[in-house]
Amino acid sequence: MENQDKKLTHINEQGRAKMVDVSSKKITTREAVARGKISMQPETLNLIIEGKVKKGDVLAVAQVAGIMAAKKTWETIPMCHPIQITGIDINFNIDKENSTIEIEAIARTKDRTGIEMEVLTAVSVAALTIYDMCKAVDRAMVISDIKLIKKSGGKSGDWKRI
Repeated sequence: MENQDKKLTHINEQGRAKMVDVSSKKITTREAVARGKISMQPETLNLIIEGKVKKGDVLAVAQVAGIMAAKKTWETIPMCHPIQITGIDINFNIDKENSTIEIEAIARTKDRTGIEMEVLTAVSVAALTIYDMCKAVDRAMVISDIKLIKKSGGKSGDWKRI
């Protein structure tokens, strides 16, 4: 395990959950990137590409849903702090050969705590939105591989998945 010597910061002396006090931390520029994917039947992917899904433009709706979710991460993840997101973008990489859509979220903030949870939430909700919009034609879609790719800034510094 990578961080065996580190203590969990969201646990109080009684072993119960707490929100970490970040008031003494310095405001720094922070950035994070997360990715995930959704696999589907080739026919479903073609409907998305051709804009023939009855509910509308799947990727446009998923992009907006992911951005909105990132902005509300603190409302759904109990120990997350509300942070000021200074920028967020969501990109989609369509892989026709494997019938998947890779989702990538990149976000930035100037705050006292990181933005990793926000990009992970953005990817998750974008994938769920794709599923929701296409489930009438393909309930076998699989959302997978949601993970942090890299983060920068803050006391712990930079981190990148190898």
